[in-house]
Amino acid sequence: MKEKQKVKVVSCEVYSRVVGYFRPVQNWNKGKQQEFNERKTARLDGSFSPNSSYTERH
Repeated sequence: MKEKQKVKVVSCEVYSRVVGYFRPVQNWNKGKQQEFNERKTARLDGSFSPNSSYTERH
């Protein structure tokens, strides 16, 4: 018989660089969080992908 495992969910702190400093995105104002959410990520192969939605998760 398998025992159920307890899983602890913890939120992940996301950092991004602004004006030379890495800061937690959760401390940004809503406008900057939206700007971060709209960023596109460049891949090494030259393609782009939209950033995952940070503000929808927090």
